[in-house]
Amino acid sequence: GVRRPAGRAVRPLEGDGNYAEGNPVSALTLICPGQTASHRYASALREGLRGIPCQVVTSLSGPPENHQLLFAVPLDESGVNHGYYDLLAFLRTHPGVLAGCVGGIVVDGTGDLYTKAAARELALAANCAGCTLPGRPLVEAVGSLANFTVQAKNTGCTLEEAYRLSVRDLAERILRFSPPKLEKPKLLALHASSHRTSNTLALWRSVRERLGDSCAVTEIGLRNGTVTDCRGCPYPACLHFGERGECFYGGVIVKEVYPNLREADAVIFLCPNYNDALSANLTAAVNRLTALYRTTSFADKAVFGIVVSGYSGGDLVARQLVSALCMNKGFYLPPNFCLLETANDAGTAIRLPGIEDRLDRFAANILNCLKQ
Repeated sequence: GVRRPAGRAVRPLEGDGNYAEGNPVSALTLICPGQTASHRYASALREGLRGIPCQVVTSLSGPPENHQLLFAVPLDESGVNHGYYDLLAFLRTHPGVLAGCVGGIVVDGTGDLYTKAAARELALAANCAGCTLPGRPLVEAVGSLANFTVQAKNTGCTLEEAYRLSVRDLAERILRFSPPKLEKPKLLALHASSHRTSNTLALWRSVRERLGDSCAVTEIGLRNGTVTDCRGCPYPACLHFGERGECFYGGVIVKEVYPNLREADAVIFLCPNYNDALSANLTAAVNRLTALYRTTSFADKAVFGIVVSGYSGGDLVARQLVSALCMNKGFYLPPNFCLLETANDAGTAIRLPGIEDRLDRFAANILNCLKQ
């Protein structure tokens, strides 16, 4: 059954509480913060994790006993879970507490809103605390479960069964996830900025110098109208072009980004904050990856980011990277994947107090995550 460690609060969810069978040694830590949850949520965890030995906790007060984690967060009709916010506060104020961990997230809501927002907020907090997230680390259950329609159709099951199967799939991927280690990783850097004035590119140049010849680096600029945004081709058309390694709209995305991304072991997005979002060209680049994603797995490719804000809001851009590239496109998220800085006038980022140390640590983290 469930292993209940001394000194930790453990609360069974609705149902019999038997979330694990077989081997009594814990393999997965199931973190279930906050309020009493719905029968649907409890059933999805109980059935989805059947046979997987689990330790169930409702909060963290230090490093978890196991390094494989599944956060399972129920939300009420307001999208609020007070225990979840306590967990979020703990992660944000304890950097490194999840070092060495691999984690995923289940969010269960009562309506069509708030679930994704809560998930990507938690994903960024866990990552900044040292947790690695495999590609597609989220099982999101909206009130109607309508977001499981395609999975249910493909597997010939009900929406509730598709939910449980998704929980099972995520747990198994967390347990077996092992990011590749490479002798000389290939790193693709994407930007849409001016070398002369960009604080973001100034920081990237310093990071690239620190990487030296340990990585094979390719840099692609996406400025001055070189990128046509995705127009939403029908799925068969997108799949057709993706199978040929192309996209209907061609251009630099097909000629340069696609071939380099196929070969890359990691991609780093260089992101100035534009109105609390990615710039238009970088957004278009992410959207245009859909055709390649139809036929190419990104599961063994890491994503990193450098985000520079003029005043505030860098975390919003970082969450956009998490949502678009890790949750949707399937790149894995290494621990501390993003360097977040605030600088306005050109040239000020590289003179920020303590920046040299932060650049050292960020470059060292890239190498530690990718190299043998």
